[in-house]
Amino acid sequence: MENLNRRHEDKIIEAFKEKDAFEIKTTNSWQIFKIMAEFVEAFEKLSKIGPCVSIFGSARLKEDHPYYILAEEIAYKLTLEGYGIITGGGPGIMEAGNRGAHRGGGKSVGLNIVLPHEQEGNKYIDRDKIINFDYFFVRKVMFMKYAQGFVIMPGGFGTLDEFFEAITLIQTNKIARFPLVLVGRKFWGGMVEWVKEQLLHENPFISPEDLDLFNVVDTSDEAVKVINDFYNKYMFRPNF
Repeated sequence: MENLNRRHEDKIIEAFKEKDAFEIKTTNSWQIFKIMAEFVEAFEKLSKIGPCVSIFGSARLKEDHPYYILAEEIAYKLTLEGYGIITGGGPGIMEAGNRGAHRGGGKSVGLNIVLPHEQEGNKYIDRDKIINFDYFFVRKVMFMKYAQGFVIMPGGFGTLDEFFEAITLIQTNKIARFPLVLVGRKFWGGMVEWVKEQLLHENPFISPEDLDLFNVVDTSDEAVKVINDFYNKYMFRPNF
């Protein structure tokens, strides 16, 4: 804890530290090249993966947790329907998603983020489809750009961030209106009610039709059905 607090303090001090013009120019330029390199590598690896579904959720759950088991089941059933699976590449729900894809013989993609505690990609990712990122925002672009559907399992701040990123892009027509599935009515119910009460009824922050941008389900069959129904509407079937 002491080391963590020290790192936080060092970052605050560094943010207010005066830098000369040369230091600013060289640091910023190097950072731009690192960002570009992450985009280029990801674009090259992901451009030919075919139709995939991104699965988001907590990194903290063990393999005996009901949500882990459910996430693996959803991923497995999706791969049997022809979809590949994209996850954040780490443990917990991410591992469950890749594990289900691996079990179903589908494409298993892991977009791993490099963190201070050195998160490593889980063992169920296809070795040629694991990509490591230093920047969350670059990684998030890849989640959105190369997925044709989103399954959001219970999770923490990162999962909420990914859900609201996806729904914002869909709401603003920045990406197509791909299926967005929240899994776990008990977990998500409070948030959905808050959205209805505070963002729709109490304040005019969203439109009534925005509530149709996502589905809330409890079972793997329901989750897969939402995605299949969407693509059946457009007479599209995955074809690996």
